[in-house]
Amino acid sequence: MTDTGQGPADSAGEPSPDELKTHQPTTDQPTTDHPTTVQEPHASPPGVPSTGRRGRGALAWVALAAVLVLAGTTLFVAGLTLGRQTALSPGTPADLQAPFQPFWDAYHAIEQRYAGGPIDEGTLVEGAIDGMFKSLGDPYSSYMNAQDYRRSLSGLSGQFEGIGATLTTLDAKGTEGCSPAGPTCRMTVVRPLPGSPAEKAGVRAGDVFVAVDGASVDGKTVDEVVKLVRGPRGTQVILTLQRGGELPFDLTITRDVITSVDVSTRLLANGEVGYLRIGSFSANVARDFAEQLRDLVGEKNVRRIIVDLRDDPGGFVDQARTIASQFIASGPILWQETAGALQTPLDAEPGGAATDPSIEVVVLVNKGTASASEIVAGALQDTGRARLVGERTYGKGTIQEWQVLGGEAGGFRLTVAKWLTPDKRWINGEGLAPDVTVSAADLAGAAPGADPALEKAVELLTRASAASHPLPLAA
Repeated sequence: MTDTGQGPADSAGEPSPDELKTHQPTTDQPTTDHPTTVQEPHASPPGVPSTGRRGRGALAWVALAAVLVLAGTTLFVAGLTLGRQTALSPGTPADLQAPFQPFWDAYHAIEQRYAGGPIDEGTLVEGAIDGMFKSLGDPYSSYMNAQDYRRSLSGLSGQFEGIGATLTTLDAKGTEGCSPAGPTCRMTVVRPLPGSPAEKAGVRAGDVFVAVDGASVDGKTVDEVVKLVRGPRGTQVILTLQRGGELPFDLTITRDVITSVDVSTRLLANGEVGYLRIGSFSANVARDFAEQLRDLVGEKNVRRIIVDLRDDPGGFVDQARTIASQFIASGPILWQETAGALQTPLDAEPGGAATDPSIEVVVLVNKGTASASEIVAGALQDTGRARLVGERTYGKGTIQEWQVLGGEAGGFRLTVAKWLTPDKRWINGEGLAPDVTVSAADLAGAAPGADPALEKAVELLTRASAASHPLPLAA
C-alpha cells in the first residue's frame, strides 16, 4: 500500500518579505524607559528622513525593530506548534488534521496513560483497522489478521484446512444475507462438500450453527464463524447444531485438507445432454471448465448443455468472465461501476468452446447462487444464450479487492466496484429471476434422491430437440 499523505511543512525558519507584510501591527508601541539604548544616528531606517527631534526618530526605529521581532516570534511559535502537531499525528494530511485529531488523542492517551498492563502496539493497530472496516457496515469488506488472511486466500485457491461445509445466514423469512447471527438470523449450512469431514460426521444441509467449541455464534458474521471452524489438519472442532425443531446436539469433527472439486461433468438423457457443475470460482476453475466443455462439445459432439451453478458462492471475477465467454462470442459479459459511477465493460474473450448458437444451454440456479456465479448466469440470460431454471439467486452485486498490508499486519478485502449484467441490471439484494421457476414447494415435495430442477432442465432441452426434429407423418 502506498501512502501519499504528507504532513504540513515546518515554518519555523526565517520569515519572507511577504510574510512580514502580513504582520504589520499598527497599535504596538515600544517602551522608552531606556533611551540610552537607542542610537541617534540610526534613529531612522534608510530612506526615512529624521524629524530632527531626539526620541521621535528613535521611537520609529524601535517600533519597526519590535515589529520584526514580534513577526519572527509569531512565525516561530506557529512553526513550533505545527511541528509538534505533525509529530503527534504522523502521516495525517493537513486537511485531515481536524477529523483525525480525536483518533490521535485516543491513541496517545492509551499509549501514555493506560494502567491495565503492557500494550501490544501491533494489536492496537489491528484493532483500529478492524474498527474502520466494521464501521462501513458492508458485510463484504473486512480486515483479517495475517493468519486469517492466508487462510482466506488458500480457500480461494481451491484448497484449505477445515471441515468442508458451506455456510450462509437466513432470516425468519428464509432470505439470505442477514448479519450478524442471532435469534432472527440463523447461521445455516448450505451443504457439506462431498466426501468432506463434515459430511462424514453427519452434518446436513439446513443444520443451524448454535456454537463452535462452546462459544455461541450469536453476534458473529459468516466470516467470523468460518475462521473459528477452520484450523490445522488433524485438530478437532466441536460444533453445536440444531436440526429442525430438535434440541441442539454436539458433533466433534476432525479437520482435514479440503480440496474442492470445482468442475464435475457427466452425460444425461442417453448421452444427449452434457452436465457441468461448478462448485466455486476458484483460481483455476475456468481452465478446467473450458477443457471439460470442449471435450463434451468437440469430442462427444453434445449439442445441449446444462451448467449447474446451484449453491455456488462465487469467487474470482476473471474466472466468471472466462467461463461466460465459452458461450458468448462478443460484447460485454459484465459492466464494472467504480467510485464516481464510472462504468467499464468487460467484454467476452475470444475462442469460446460453445459460442455456436445451435448449442442449447440451460443454467440451474437457486438462492445459493451468488456473486461470480451470478455474473455467468446474468450474462447468459441477458444475451439470450441460456435459460435460467430454478429459484431466484442470492443477489450479490459488488466486487471486492484483496490487499495485503505491510509487515505482519494481515490484509483486507474492500468493496471497490459494483457489477452489472450486460443490460446494466444491478441485481444487488434482488438476485436474478429464473426463466423457469422450480419452487421450494416443488423441491420439498420431491421423492428422496430426485432433483426436480435438473429434471426440468433435461425436459426443456430434450423437448426442444424433439420439436425441432418431428417424426415423419404416415401417408
